[in-house]
Amino acid sequence: MDPIITNNKTKKDFLLEMARENEMDGYEKMDLYNQETIDRLAFHYHEILKLIGENPDREGLVKTPERVAKALQFLTHGYDLEPAEILKSAMFKEDYKQMVLVKDIEVYSMCEHHMLPFFGKAHVAYIPNGYIVGLSKIPRIVDAFARRLQVQERLTTQIKECIQKTLNPLGVAVVIEAQHMCMSMRGIQKQNSVTTTSDFTGAFLSEKTRAEFIHLIGSHLH
Repeated sequence: MDPIITNNKTKKDFLLEMARENEMDGYEKMDLYNQETIDRLAFHYHEILKLIGENPDREGLVKTPERVAKALQFLTHGYDLEPAEILKSAMFKEDYKQMVLVKDIEVYSMCEHHMLPFFGKAHVAYIPNGYIVGLSKIPRIVDAFARRLQVQERLTTQIKECIQKTLNPLGVAVVIEAQHMCMSMRGIQKQNSVTTTSDFTGAFLSEKTRAEFIHLIGSHLH
């Protein structure tokens, strides 16, 4: 039997409410796919398998083109999200003017140059100027931009600009550290290299404020 959570609600009721909230801000899990897109992508992946010397009709590969097509649609579903709208869905008036920091946000994206993954963590801070935002929305906009073909430098700036333009805070700070499979699996083949990018606005351009931010996340940087 499911345990009672609050107000006579079962665990199932609670999870359903959470799912509805996710749907409202455009962040539901991608279980539904555009079948026309899947079919077209699968056709091309079928041809790619032949071009690399494989037999796409053998047992282990028969379903591979469709599986890869669905995976790609999920990995790039950020194109269907509006990050600014995600923030606007949970903005609240609040007279708080100290740093708000969300760190260790997992990042998974795909390099636009080789379409290989890069992954790591993002640290995002802002100083409110009349409005705060629901804390879960910060990781959601990180994911909305990351789930596209990207370069780490652009991803860092897009997150910063979205928060700055939408919340109009006193300042925004974004640091991303990531490992790139295009460096680890091919090319230079350096498995332990980590790339760090940063971008700042407003109050974080001040050495003192920026130093406080770096100190708070410093133990997580390589």
